[in-house]
Parts: sequence; structure tokens; C-alpha cells
Amino acid sequence: MAEVKQSEASCQEHGRKIPNHVAIILDGNGRWAKSKGMPRNYGHVQGAKNVETILSAAHDMGIRYVTMYAFSTENWNRPKEEVDALLSLLHSYMKTCLRTARKNNMRCRVIGDITRLDQPTQYRIHELVEASKEYTGLNFTIAINYGGRDEITRAVRRIAEDHVKPERIDEQLISSYLDTGSLPDPDLLIRTSGEQRLSNYLLWQLAYTEFYFTEVPWPAFTREELEKAVDFYNQRERRFGGV
Repeated sequence: MAEVKQSEASCQEHGRKIPNHVAIILDGNGRWAKSKGMPRNYGHVQGAKNVETILSAAHDMGIRYVTMYAFSTENWNRPKEEVDALLSLLHSYMKTCLRTARKNNMRCRVIGDITRLDQPTQYRIHELVEASKEYTGLNFTIAINYGGRDEITRAVRRIAEDHVKPERIDEQLISSYLDTGSLPDPDLLIRTSGEQRLSNYLLWQLAYTEFYFTEVPWPAFTREELEKAVDFYNQRERRFGGV
């Protein structure tokens, strides 16, 4: 059987297992806003504000890696007005995230094909990644213009460009060419707002991840909701394909 790339061992907190790496699909911003009689962009703004709350909670709980799905390769198909608002919000969030990183010793990474983004946003991303690369606290990864199939396609192209011999290609090598090459695979995936699908997110990396789906929309997802997700994770027996 092929060797499975696994995350580092989960931490222990008073007898409870804490997932080392949590991946989150931030879903439900627009529907949450609509339920309050507000425009969709209001939900995206409040969702962005909630990121820092959950990152702080994750750090306090002992979670070492958090990866969040901010903008997918498919999000370009949304109405132009909403796409423009999302990209503007992402640009301004990079500055906010830089302040948070400096304050909390948080290392930030960005995965996805950022070449489609405007130059000012690309600059903000490079600034954030470079400024936080030596920080040793929580590892926060943001997926921007990211899609799992696109990521694998880009990895295969790079392998071909490097003229890698077929006999050298194995799971470990493919993983090293992915955007997440330096990261452990997620232990727990959380998707908010009731949808139960991956939506092209971390398709390779989630092979043996535990999935937690909640009806709570992302802007309303609290520290207590994160605790519920970790409690669910503790009920799972992880076998990584074994008996």
C-alpha cells in the first residue's frame, strides 16, 4: 500500500486530542447577510472580521496550523460587482493580516495562483509572506484564487518542466510540488453553512482528513463552535486506510 502523508501527531489538552492542522471552508457570508436584510458584501466584510476571532481561538486551543479558503478559482464566475468587492476586501485584509501577524507572532502563507490578481494585491501578499516568514506562532495559510484541480495541474506541469524521471515520481514528490508542500496534511476540515462538499478544496491533502459540517454560517461561527468541531474530531478513530 502507498505510504500516506500524515500530519504531525495531534496535541493533547487535558486528555483531549487537538488537531494539529485545521482547514476551513468559509461558507455562508452572503446568505447570512441576506437573512439580516443586508447586501452580500456586508456578509463578506463581517466574515473577514471573524477570521481573527477564530485564529485567536485556534491558537489558544493549541492548534498549530489553520488554512482558510478565501477565494476559489470558481469565484470568478460570480457577478462582477461581487467579485470586485471580494478582491477589494482581500487587498485590504492583507494589511490587517500583517498587523495581526506582527502582534501575534503568526506566520502567514498564501496558496493558489496569485498571478491573476492585480499588482497591488500581489505586492500586499508578498509583503505579508516575507514579513512573517520567521514568526514561530500559529501557521496561517490563506487560499486565494485557489482550486485543488488547478493546484495539481500546476504541480504536474512543474514536474514535467523539471524533467523528473517517471521512476522518481511518488506521492512524496507530488506533495512537494503542491502549493502546500511545506505543510502537514489537515487533520480536520470544517465547512460552515450546511453545504457538504469539498468545492475543489485541497483535493490531494484531504485524503484522510476528518470532515465536520455545520449549519452555522461563517460570520456566526464562534470560539464555541470551533470547540464543538474539535469535540467531534475527538470522537473519530483515525485509521488512515487501516483496518
